Amino acid sequence: MMSAGPSGDEVGLESSLEASITSTCSFGPSRARIFKIIVIGDSNVGKTCLTYRFCTSCFPERTEATIGVDFRERCVEIDGEKIKIQLWDTAGQERFRKSMVQHYYRNVHAVVFVYDITNMASFQSLPSWIEECKQHLLSNDVPRILVGNKCDLRDSIQVPTDLAQKFADSHSMPMFETSAKNTTDHVEAIFMTLAHKLKSHKSLILSQPPENTVQLNSGAKTTFPCWC
Repeated sequence: MMSAGPSGDEVGLESSLEASITSTCSFGPSRARIFKIIVIGDSNVGKTCLTYRFCTSCFPERTEATIGVDFRERCVEIDGEKIKIQLWDTAGQERFRKSMVQHYYRNVHAVVFVYDITNMASFQSLPSWIEECKQHLLSNDVPRILVGNKCDLRDSIQVPTDLAQKFADSHSMPMFETSAKNTTDHVEAIFMTLAHKLKSHKSLILSQPPENTVQLNSGAKTTFPCWC
């Protein structure tokens, strides 16, 4: 029997992306169950810093602009069960997203919308990100949360908490303000609370042993200081 070859989409994806892999999980040979959580929002709102903080417990003093998708994962135990939390962090700029969007929205368990509380434009872009989710047929029962990042920059706030809360309420989402830079700003609690909620309501995909973090990039990156 001949095995089917990769589809045209898969060939295009493989030819346009580079993957770098580093180990983050240590459950050994046992299987784990997967949550796929996508993290979306404008460029420079701190999506990469948030996912990096949750998956490594560290803040990256310097990051590279995400081109395509950064994929990070962390393995945890919830109520004695082994869980692999996958965080898919996509480029905020459309020109870096076109080849990835279809794959990015496949088999999503939850969505985290991120804006920068010091940048009103990033907050005003949220309806377009919500619309993108609709266009890719994410059902209404997929949990969504709203995260205002960079709350350590109190002197530069442009998005009032009550305005963000009103927006979140209008879309039936919980809202959090946090900072990827500060260990006291509950980044871990946000993602773990979401994981507990998903575990209670979603059947998960069984996976082979968790073994890596993958960063998918379609071209050269620009390095810049990260103030997240």
